[in-house]
Amino acid sequence: MRVRFAPAALLGVAALWGSTFFMMKEAIRRQDVNSFLFTRFAIALIVMVALRPRILMLISKDILLRGGLAGSFLAAGFIFQTLGLDRTTAATTGFITGLYVVVTPLLTFFFHHENLALRTWLYILIATIGLALLSLHSWAIGIGELLVLVGAVAFAAQIIVLSKWSSGRDPYLLTVVQIGACVLLSGVTLVFGGYQPPPDKGVWGVAIFTAVFATALAFLIQTWAQSHLHSTKVAVIMVMEIVFAAFFAVVFGNERLTLQVAAGGALIGAAMYLIVSQEA
Repeated sequence: MRVRFAPAALLGVAALWGSTFFMMKEAIRRQDVNSFLFTRFAIALIVMVALRPRILMLISKDILLRGGLAGSFLAAGFIFQTLGLDRTTAATTGFITGLYVVVTPLLTFFFHHENLALRTWLYILIATIGLALLSLHSWAIGIGELLVLVGAVAFAAQIIVLSKWSSGRDPYLLTVVQIGACVLLSGVTLVFGGYQPPPDKGVWGVAIFTAVFATALAFLIQTWAQSHLHSTKVAVIMVMEIVFAAFFAVVFGNERLTLQVAAGGALIGAAMYLIVSQEA
């Protein structure tokens, strides 16, 4: 029963993350990106520890090493993604970030020697084509694109680590350690530029919402769900975040729905359904 519920739970996380794009767009204009990320992760950590203060007493060397590594990959993904976003377009950033749907099975093959069925690679190709249609409108190779690609590789690595290590471990504890690593590494980025607190209630509201729901709750669900799913399935489900981001941008952000965007979203949705429906 839990295995059957895991894909739906991850899809809910993807929808939640997709819903934050249009909210964060204005907030990041008023607070620098690194400060926003630090605020978001710090609030998430405070909330999770406040809800279960005794959880810190359960941290072991095993959890610290595994959760710390997963959290380091997660933090690196966010940091490199935002650094690249400053140097390229949002559409290109979305496309390259979504390439973790390809990077994840490749890393799994090289490091764990797990072969995927030909039909699985076909579903990955369908998702990648859909991703390109959904978000890619121009192409140029520069430092921004390369930084975002590094972020995509980091996100893929975090997916693989969680899929291998989350089974049999307390997902709440593992999530706390991951977010703690994000706080630490995002704080390092502020050493030279300094910290800029949220300038108004609007930015504080976005920071709190993304911290509680899109970070603490979402990462907790992701950590639990990945103990029941193969990393490749996780990557294809999670790339639906880009589809939901486009949907919310059209509904709430007054962006125009084009045939290209609709076709891209349909292809990604079809790939997700096919790969979830096939046997593990």
